[in-house]
Amino acid sequence: MILILRKGKTKIIMKHYIIAKFKENIAWKELVPGITKHFEAAKAIDGVSGVSIHTSCSDRANRFHIMIELEMTDEGLLNFDKSAVHSEWKERYGEMLEGKTIFDCE
Repeated sequence: MILILRKGKTKIIMKHYIIAKFKENIAWKELVPGITKHFEAAKAIDGVSGVSIHTSCSDRANRFHIMIELEMTDEGLLNFDKSAVHSEWKERYGEMLEGKTIFDCE
């Protein structure tokens, strides 16, 4: 758990992970620059303080390809869920995914 002080209030910073595996016919490595640029816009969402993109170093068939890490407050998660960044991610990339996992932790 990480605590930050803002305007006299203590808020818990959480990590929100989107872990995705693309379908076999998708050249996912070519999509990474666009995905990175897309999620950089999340930093402008109130309550989101950081974005990191991690790609797999393994070509094994049973591995996921990308992990998107967002640092945010609980309020930031609500704002992210309502954001264009979130809806456009699902619109643009959703059909390309074989699987997706969402994981939140402090």
